[in-house]
Order: sequence, then structure tokens, then C-alpha cells
Amino acid sequence: MTVPTTDAAQKPPAIFLMGPTASGKTDLAIELCKRLPCDIISVDSAMIYRGMDIGTAKPSADELAQAPHRLIDICDPSDTYSAADFRTDALAEMARITAAGRIPLLVGGTMMYFKALIHGMSGLPAASPELRRALEQEAEQRGWQALHQELQAQDAVAAGLIHPNNRQRLLRALEVIRLTGKPISSFWKAESGSSPQKQGDAVRITPISPNGRQTKGVPFRIL
Repeated sequence: MTVPTTDAAQKPPAIFLMGPTASGKTDLAIELCKRLPCDIISVDSAMIYRGMDIGTAKPSADELAQAPHRLIDICDPSDTYSAADFRTDALAEMARITAAGRIPLLVGGTMMYFKALIHGMSGLPAASPELRRALEQEAEQRGWQALHQELQAQDAVAAGLIHPNNRQRLLRALEVIRLTGKPISSFWKAESGSSPQKQGDAVRITPISPNGRQTKGVPFRIL
């Protein structure tokens, strides 16, 4: 753990718990809530959707009773929900948790959401419901694998990170390409190299790399 600077110490803390599906994050998060005054915010692009319970490792009713999770089951599968939407919702929930004198504990494996929260959106276009519907119609006609192959041809970096079954992320990546003519991975690179936007100062976390060294350029403090 890194001792925060004076400026960092003036910011309320938050905890980021990241990891792949079924890696034990929920159990650890519940244990942290027993030991610390934490409230959990889910950072998962599948868990936001009602009814998508298979293959997502969504917390059980018993687990949610022990430690309620915010931003779970907030959308219907037909709804459009972007990383920008997540950033807005997560910052609002973090502010509410902090105002209650507690610590936001952000738990999940959707790194695009974590990046959006930390770095801002760096010019990513807003979601287009019309284009999204057109892409969904293409998927019905051509198949989801064909859309993933299209993404592979236009943005190999994103295709390597987005599973063909992750339909929302796949649609978003193709949507960005068609709206801007640029691969979504180019926006991710811009985000990681840019100065975080001011609204991201709601919390201050300093990510620590696996070797214990502080990661530069991120205005947050991970406990």
C-alpha cells in the first residue's frame, strides 16, 4: 500500500476489486463488508441486465442479502447501456456512499467500465439506439460470430478482448467504428494516456501494480 500524498488524503477513499468471472470476488467483497464500512457497486457489463443470470456469476439472493450490490439488474436486455452510462451511474452511487460516511467498494471484471470511471470517456460517442437496432438486425441475419469476425477485421485488439458471446460489448465496439471510423481500442489507448477528467475527482485512488509499485497518472487511491 502506498501512503497517499496530502492532496490524495483529502479525497475520500474507494476500493477497486478487479478480476475475471468466478475468481472469488464476491466472497472477498462480502468479507470486506464485514470488516470495513463498505457498500458494493458492481462493475460488470452483464450483471446490469435483468434475467442474465447464467454464466455471469451474479450474486445469489443470499449473498445480496448479506451485502447488497448497486448497479445489478438495472436494465432490460433490450436496453442500451454504455460505458459512459456506467460512469455516470457509478460516480453518483459513489457520491451517495461517501455522503453516508461509508467506503465505495467497486467489484467486477469489466475493465472498460473501470477505465471509463478512472480516465473518462476521451471522446467516445454516445450510444445510438438506431444504429444499435440495425446492428442487432444484422446479427439476426448474419449471426453473432459474423459480427465478431467483422470486428476482428477492423479492430483486432478489441476483438481479442471481447468474447463473441458478450453481445453488448461487441455491439458497442462495432457501433463506435461505424460512428467514428475509428477502432474503439484507439479510444482506450487515448484514455489510458490522458489526464483524468475533473469529475473523476469524486474519489482519489492510487492503483498499485502487482509488484507493489504505484501506477502513475490515475487520480484515485486504492486501499
